[in-house]
Amino acid sequence: MRILIVEDEPNLGKQLKSTLEGAGYAVDLSVDGEDGHYMGFTENYDAVILDLGLPEIDGLTVLDRWRKEGRKFPVLVLTARDSWSDKVAGLDAGADDYLAKPFQTEELIARLRALIRRASGNASSELTVGDVRLDTRSGRVTLDGQPVKLTAQEYKLLSYLMHHKGKVVSRTELIEHIYDQDFDRDSNTIEVFVTRIRKKLGQDVISTIRGLGYSLEEPVS
Repeated sequence: MRILIVEDEPNLGKQLKSTLEGAGYAVDLSVDGEDGHYMGFTENYDAVILDLGLPEIDGLTVLDRWRKEGRKFPVLVLTARDSWSDKVAGLDAGADDYLAKPFQTEELIARLRALIRRASGNASSELTVGDVRLDTRSGRVTLDGQPVKLTAQEYKLLSYLMHHKGKVVSRTELIEHIYDQDFDRDSNTIEVFVTRIRKKLGQDVISTIRGLGYSLEEPVS
């Protein structure tokens, strides 16, 4: 999953980026409202962490612009403001959740996981397709109850497909959502990772839809 952080405190921004990358996310970081708005408008993200007290353009204005521009990704507002009126203003502008500073990173990650699950129509933290299970809390993948070891990139690809079970996902969409902005998007590594996942979880777990992309479907009984 690809995340945008818009945070002007350098240390906090870098800490959040490092923590989320360690949790398996692809992360882009912006340090002001103007740049953050541009990135959210031009790139595809699965969720955004947005500070309100930003230079150039404040966070509420950025959020309001995104929603008016049709950007529907979930937004977690992260701010030092903790009054009820600020919370209401953030939610009215289109925020999906609100977390006041200081905060525990474990809570932020849990809230982020929940936002991403709900945005893709998944209520449970455990995603399943046939005998394959993926626990978004622990990052654990099992096949018929037995643990399966995946690399970080294999996990990211499988997780994205499982969040979008039943849908055809193009190679371009996968690249946009599992790699950060600096990744070489001409790479053919998606096909390599799909092949590796099939070897570990079974040849039928990921279907290739010729000319369109990949899909995970529940097996026909």
